[in-house]
Amino acid sequence: MNRSIGLATALLTAAFFAPGASADHKPGHQGGGGGTPTGKLSLNAQPNPVLSGRTVTLTGKLTGANNSGQKVTLRSDPFPFDMFGDVGTATTDANGDFTFAQKPKLNTRYVARSGPDESAPVTVAVQPRVGLRLSDYTPRRGQAVRFFGRVCPQHNGSTVAIQRRFSTGYRTVRRATLRAIPGSGCSSWTRTLRVRRTSRYRAVIGAHADHIRGVSRTRVARVS
Repeated sequence: MNRSIGLATALLTAAFFAPGASADHKPGHQGGGGGTPTGKLSLNAQPNPVLSGRTVTLTGKLTGANNSGQKVTLRSDPFPFDMFGDVGTATTDANGDFTFAQKPKLNTRYVARSGPDESAPVTVAVQPRVGLRLSDYTPRRGQAVRFFGRVCPQHNGSTVAIQRRFSTGYRTVRRATLRAIPGSGCSSWTRTLRVRRTSRYRAVIGAHADHIRGVSRTRVARVS
């Protein structure tokens, strides 16, 4: 799973940094927030990838003379990557360091800006939250068990793969379509399977333009 996430993140990062991806990007400039990276302002994000709605910490440093007590503005450009906007301000400490906390729900690019200085863009890849539950965790052999859960943020109409672990790894055994949950920002899914042996399962939603691949916690059905 980590290898897949790493590959998806690399591919997304390459795509996000393509010139012209933002309406606030000026021709001839390499910066994502409308300015030119000067090398005096850095920006990093941890953790990355991050689970949708969880906190990502963005830290950086302003170098050069008079780098303390300077205002830094954080700008973000979430999917569909068409416009950067200001999302926060901070003041550098005595060492020129600064910190921001964000909770992105979609793949998002960030840049920091202080006066004429701008950082290189940082892409935060976001994993959707995928839930998996079983109607019975100790079914009889051959019993029909309902597998169900949620995906947040919502992706109505998309498909969730229900996967069972085999000796060679996980394989998809059923698929379910995501449905709207009225008044919610999440989607739900449900599917019934006959469980004939004790097995470990997980639910997976593939990568989309707005997020990377999402994987649920595993659940074990122990045949009694």
